[in-house]
Amino acid sequence: MSEYKFDRSAFRMMTFQDSDASNIFGKEVPYAERLRQAYFLISKAYGFTMENQPRLDRNYFSMRKMNP
Repeated sequence: MSEYKFDRSAFRMMTFQDSDASNIFGKEVPYAERLRQAYFLISKAYGFTMENQPRLDRNYFSMRKMNP
């Protein structure tokens, strides 16, 4: 396994005003669009596509009713 190296060229120091101006998830963007963008970033991070989405493994997740 190769050593992970931090890419320092991907980020830069900004003022608060510059950071607010470059925010793509601002309040004027609808929630549906924010969710679509977030799902796209998650799919890229975990390496799946919209056509080949991961399935929920039922061996690890289950649901049952609580007894009052």
